[in-house]
Amino acid sequence: MSERRRTLAVLYDDGAASAGEIGVGLADLGDIVFLLPPTGHAERLRPVLENFGTVVPLTGTTEGDIALARDLAPDAVVTYSERMVRRTAEIAEALGLPSHTPEVAATVTDKIRQRQVMRDAGVDKVRSHPLSSPDEWPRVYDAVGLPAIVKPVRGGGSRDTYAVTTAAEVAELLPRLFPEGAEAAYTVEELLEGVPSAPYGDYVSVESVCTPQGVRHLAVTGKFPLLKPFRELGSFWPSHLPDDVLAEVTDLTTRALDALGVRYGITHTELKLTADGPRVIEVNGRLSGHLNLMSRRVCGVDMVRLGGLLALGDTSQIPEFDYGGRVHFLFNTMAPVEPCRLEAIHGATDVRKVEGIDGIRPYVRPGTDLAGGVMTTPLDVIWGSCADHTAMLDALEEALPKLTYVFTRPDGTVREATAAALTDVSEAGA
Repeated sequence: MSERRRTLAVLYDDGAASAGEIGVGLADLGDIVFLLPPTGHAERLRPVLENFGTVVPLTGTTEGDIALARDLAPDAVVTYSERMVRRTAEIAEALGLPSHTPEVAATVTDKIRQRQVMRDAGVDKVRSHPLSSPDEWPRVYDAVGLPAIVKPVRGGGSRDTYAVTTAAEVAELLPRLFPEGAEAAYTVEELLEGVPSAPYGDYVSVESVCTPQGVRHLAVTGKFPLLKPFRELGSFWPSHLPDDVLAEVTDLTTRALDALGVRYGITHTELKLTADGPRVIEVNGRLSGHLNLMSRRVCGVDMVRLGGLLALGDTSQIPEFDYGGRVHFLFNTMAPVEPCRLEAIHGATDVRKVEGIDGIRPYVRPGTDLAGGVMTTPLDVIWGSCADHTAMLDALEEALPKLTYVFTRPDGTVREATAAALTDVSEAGA
């Protein structure tokens, strides 16, 4: 008698892994059932998802979604989308399956709650205060002061994230955050000052696997400098940090994850490198964007598959990352902050010819309208492998001027900009 094939329920939406990555990564673990929320992204990707498994709409209520999942009787419930972390935890708990608990899921997806839990545990001392209306600013200022960073309580990708250093900047920002009395939830935190780190970013991330047996850190990810205000340009392995700083970074990450009670799954923790040592920026209770592309290419490790194994309760196949003695990187060209339409892309073939560049993949097609704004919105991903960090920087310095984007502004004027200009971290490029 053949063994019953397992079923994995994937709560899918826009997130850290594409529909194709999920379908390929989980294929050998069992049958996939995609549970879809009523979002535009999920509906657009439905035909792709149907190539990899069964697609079932979610009901829109916790009780209904739990009942739906009970009828499906999956062996695992997993998500790779920040938006679906809480619902995944609720369903998994109801079905007795490995996952974040609902309490942990609520904490890692709420920046205010996350800070409070870490503060209470003595892990984090960053000053912060909630902001839900302009009238609350005086109390926020008393608690946090200036300079500060304002960001949504929930969400990622630097959406609606701003730095304010003066009272005048605050007065200009508040009406934009709360237009015509609109309701919104933000957290205001002290702006952590990083140590001078150029040509690298003054922050890193730690990619970890949490199990009931403890935390294992798979990688410390180095970063390129932020493009103003907080747009991320990419990452590289291994990081540029010396061993003593690496130890501080991983120790703080372990203490943060323990304080938050994370016991199952993949996490992505961002840390600022300050003169007082590393400080937690935020903990994300899911896979990081682009990480699976990098781990598969560099180490032959499918992080989507690993997430599926953990959701099945299998902690026996946690890998070690081997970089092969080289520096591997992903780099993103950012969309302009002004609204525009992408008309054309030139030079991708020339970029691929640069030594150290292995490939480039556009994310946005010509003819696409771009909304603008300060959110991290990549136009492409460029990846490569070099002998060391200096060679990596040299390869990008040669490649980025060869790639040109053509945009049309709302007033009909045309702007041409190289990837080098669009990712210039100086004042002019911001």
